[in-house]
Amino acid sequence: MSWRILVVEDEPGLVMTLTDLLTMEGYEVASASDGPGGLARATSEAFDLVVLDLMLPGKNGLEVCREMRQRGNDTAILMLTAKSQLTDRVVGLKLGADDYLTKPFEPPELLARIEALLRRVRKENRTPIVRFAFGSVEVDFREGSVRRNGQTVNLAGKEMELLRYLIDHRGKVVSRDELLEGVWAYQPGVSSRTIDVHVAWLRQKVEENPANPRHIHTVRGVGYRFEPAV
Repeated sequence: MSWRILVVEDEPGLVMTLTDLLTMEGYEVASASDGPGGLARATSEAFDLVVLDLMLPGKNGLEVCREMRQRGNDTAILMLTAKSQLTDRVVGLKLGADDYLTKPFEPPELLARIEALLRRVRKENRTPIVRFAFGSVEVDFREGSVRRNGQTVNLAGKEMELLRYLIDHRGKVVSRDELLEGVWAYQPGVSSRTIDVHVAWLRQKVEENPANPRHIHTVRGVGYRFEPAV
């Protein structure tokens, strides 16, 4: 299998270096030189991983990351940042980036990070769902839109990712540990309490009666189970 990687980077020399390095490792590589172009390619083409620079013209990496997740795009994201951008790295992880690497970096470390992320992609082996409906809710993951009873519902990036994960695993019990890995990628500071809070927020937005949910059920002592039909 040939993995497809999108490099979103505005430094031509680095793009050439990354393209040559990844191609030699057997990856199929495409590139974009600004934020809008990277977002367009990432959301309209099939990639296994996006190498996303933080500082980009037109739309920075944080904005690209946020909009990808809001549209339900769960392609793995490796963010490239400068050493001085600690706050931005934390924000990037909170917005849904899977990992980050500081510049300058050594090629072996970049390849190791990419291999680790792609192993996770292979393990999940999910078939993307573009649209899904349950109860009075309609979700379009490509557009990143949710409607309940015909009215637009605004979901934060992690809420959309959480809903996507539950829908992808509908009918199955999903443990909190699995959600920590699959949605939050074991980000520092994220606990089972964080998951419970996000589930509560999500219920408020998609359940007709959040206190007595019909679709997002709690499995006591384990996690949650999503049931599309009742």
